[in-house]
Amino acid sequence: MKNLAGLMKQATQMQAKMEAMQSSLEAINIEGSAGAGMVKIVLSGKGDMRSIQIDPKLADPSEMEMLQDLIMAACADARVKLDATAAEEMQKVTGGLNLPAGMKLPF
Repeated sequence: MKNLAGLMKQATQMQAKMEAMQSSLEAINIEGSAGAGMVKIVLSGKGDMRSIQIDPKLADPSEMEMLQDLIMAACADARVKLDATAAEEMQKVTGGLNLPAGMKLPF
């Protein structure tokens, strides 16, 4: 029974650490860019878009398709960086324990 009590205590501690990590992720901003920085997007740690910056040179109506592609690329870049940051934080919380592929943070 000692092992079960110790396991429950560890699970409770890990849950508290995960909640703290999620709170800290909510506070961070991750920037993604495309087109040599002509389009920049900032995502929150939860993946919500916080801001977008577009170089005025891209506002040419004949360049709208390229602008749309760059916005999508910048968003994808920010998301990749966000996922990497979240994975690093998860490794800290779980002490390097590899969780199953389908088990992700609840967001």
